[in-house]
Amino acid sequence: MTAQVSSSVSSPHRYVIIGNGVAGNQAAERLRERDPEGQITIITNSRMLFYNRYLLPQLFHEHKDWRALLAYPAEYYERQRIRVLRDCWVTSVDSRKRQVMLAHNEAISYDTLLVATGGRPYLPEELVECRHLIHPFGTYEHALAVRKALPENGSVVMLGGDMIGLDLARTLLALHYRVILVTHENTFWPHQPVGEERNQFLAILQKMGIEVVDGEAQGGAIAIEKGASGLPERRVRFRQGGDIYGDVVMSFYGLLPLVEFMMGSGTDIERGLLVGTNLRTSDPHIYAAGDVCQIWSEKDNVYRFYYGHRNVRAMGAVAALNMTGGNEHFSTTQDEALFQNEQGYIDSPFWAYD
Repeated sequence: MTAQVSSSVSSPHRYVIIGNGVAGNQAAERLRERDPEGQITIITNSRMLFYNRYLLPQLFHEHKDWRALLAYPAEYYERQRIRVLRDCWVTSVDSRKRQVMLAHNEAISYDTLLVATGGRPYLPEELVECRHLIHPFGTYEHALAVRKALPENGSVVMLGGDMIGLDLARTLLALHYRVILVTHENTFWPHQPVGEERNQFLAILQKMGIEVVDGEAQGGAIAIEKGASGLPERRVRFRQGGDIYGDVVMSFYGLLPLVEFMMGSGTDIERGLLVGTNLRTSDPHIYAAGDVCQIWSEKDNVYRFYYGHRNVRAMGAVAALNMTGGNEHFSTTQDEALFQNEQGYIDSPFWAYD
């Protein structure tokens, strides 16, 4: 593809991408195609290069060295002249100076910035103090820790049960682990089935082998404790007084966009960064893509989130095109309906990771 940005040898355009996920890496790939001379820097708080976190459940089938999960080998970034700053935490963005500030006081200058930080797992306030007793599941290291903590045929108490969690649940069931789902208003997130439709999908989960506990009827989980001697490792207590036990407790209540470091940047923020369909924020030098942004919808007359691997990947491509002088607009082609497949189990377009 012919480059759309002309860069002089003395001052190549400086592209900075915050986030090392699907959107950020797709954008970096397209930026290099469009601007062979530009400087591209990816900043990530991960110690690893890009790997597809949607594939983490595969680690329960067999142990895989972390290198086997990488989307690209290290040589790819060298060949494409993409600098990756790993284990770096962004503290703020100075849009006036066009600088990204890092926790160790380094400042990275940009001409055009893409925020693709995604989201972090949401945890209800009443469980925050119990966080140390909950196994997270957002990284390779987290997945290995859960696998190590689970005894053979062990049990997982899954709080919430969003689609990320239910994806893991079907893998665990296939490997003969016990999965106990404590329902919440965010069960099936980002799908939002209600009423009888929701009840039908809960019944399907039970048919799949998941033990469903009506968390709302129990007043919600209010505490997680270490199990007593002779009992499983974790105890979940409910507001109404009941409790359940499991070897591992995991929370899957959906995601919150990672935008705190953007608060002083001058960009418009609601829950996420507000962008038009061209993925540009209120600052003409800052774009956003992925789970971190809310995109204006003419149809719904509201800023809304678009989730799923296909949407996020498409956003990365659109952002890169527009960062290099294009005039593309994001439009989702992904069906967002939860459905029952031919085997009689639940299925979701958000589980399509191609």
